[in-house]
Amino acid sequence: MPDTPSLKPHLLTLVAYHGWANKVLLEHLSPITEADYHAPAGLFFNSIHGTLNHLLLADRAWLGRFIGKPEKFASLAQEIETDREALAEQLAGRHLLWQGLIESASSETIMGSLHYTTTAGEATVTPWLGTITHVFNHATHHRGQISAALTGLHHACPELDLIYFLRLRGPAPSII
Repeated sequence: MPDTPSLKPHLLTLVAYHGWANKVLLEHLSPITEADYHAPAGLFFNSIHGTLNHLLLADRAWLGRFIGKPEKFASLAQEIETDREALAEQLAGRHLLWQGLIESASSETIMGSLHYTTTAGEATVTPWLGTITHVFNHATHHRGQISAALTGLHHACPELDLIYFLRLRGPAPSII
């Protein structure tokens, strides 16, 4: 069994990285044109905008499951924020909600199970620790897709690897 006290700093590092990576990506997206932002880019959620909307939707859906207040969405591709700036603003602060969740989680919670209903309506149970790790991994996956779309649209893409965040952060743990 992993040492639970050592898991919280690790999870908080993932939260801080999540916030940093979203911030860096959103900064790189701010100067691109509306046409490029909404252009079909061969992504699962079509465009950069569609993928950012999915990131917000998934983040809200997962957090709702973790705190026992699930949100329901018509589909994983549902546009929940049409305004580009409002979408960026909502994404920018989401990591703070996860930070609070992790800071308040007991060892029993971290090492326990998460009971929730999937978007398909199935009741399910998954490991709490593995599921929260999935949330951050999922966001990393889609940020990577957006980086590839930026490259395909001939824009610079940011370095979002975790190691760059760790180098910036230095050896002492801190939270964004």
